Amino acid sequence: MNTRRFSTRAALAVLAGAALAACTSHGPRPDRAKAVDTDRLAQRAAPFEAFMRRAARIDPGFSGPDSVAEAVRTAAGYDPRQLEAGMIAYAAVAALQEPGFVAGVRAAARRDPGLAQRLSARPEAVADLPGSAAALARAGAALRRQGESLSGRGEAVRQAAYTLQRQGWAKAAPSDPKGRLAEVKLISDAGYRPADDDAAGLRRSLQPAAAAPVMTPVLARGLALAALETLGRPTPAALAGEANSGLCVRLAKHDYLQCLASAGPNYEDVFCVGRHAMIDPGVCATAAGGGASPAKVALAGRGGERR
Repeated sequence: MNTRRFSTRAALAVLAGAALAACTSHGPRPDRAKAVDTDRLAQRAAPFEAFMRRAARIDPGFSGPDSVAEAVRTAAGYDPRQLEAGMIAYAAVAALQEPGFVAGVRAAARRDPGLAQRLSARPEAVADLPGSAAALARAGAALRRQGESLSGRGEAVRQAAYTLQRQGWAKAAPSDPKGRLAEVKLISDAGYRPADDDAAGLRRSLQPAAAAPVMTPVLARGLALAALETLGRPTPAALAGEANSGLCVRLAKHDYLQCLASAGPNYEDVFCVGRHAMIDPGVCATAAGGGASPAKVALAGRGGERR
């Protein structure tokens, strides 16, 4: 990752600016004088968006052990707790691209002084707010795009593991498997590292959507979080996580590390990357956005599939 010109604080400030610019780039804002401060949301969303984008760039055309080692490192680049919280914040940033939702939240709060407290206790109540359908559509589509992109690329990487078995270098074991695993754990523990293309990546990923998905727990929390940010209210801890999606990404990371620990030849490392570091977290994000069930992660990744 290229961090030579960016400190963590500077990079996150740029991400916040990108999110705010996106929020004001889709026509006149009903209440332009009260733009939503997206700084906190951008900071929370960055670990999710950056990992999904970087991992989706892993090329299935592996040319040797060095390219496999680089993929193994890239695939380790997230902390499950950051990814869980980032998924919700990413949904919130996407929801704030809908000016009608922002205006609807403010209008509802004027009629109901207890709105913020109600949303904090029951985030699914956000579905009753004006503009929530459009915000839900955009947030759900954004999460599904991220998940489907990563899972699709992961399937290509997983298939490459079988193709590589015909090549001599791929059938050889890495030179230092214990050192490789220790490095992967250090990368995983470090979590998100900002890079100079993160702002543009976040901005590009937030696109309009035509159809509304179901209101999943992650989307409910994301929209409620967006509403509270619109009202300038603090975020309760309950909105920073979601049990099913949190378990989903933790299982994905656990299975990735376990897979690497038991892997032998280089092609088995490729399998671990594609199956557990790309397909599995991709399914988690897709499910959070109203797509496939997170249960498919366990069924697909633990059902006797052979490397």
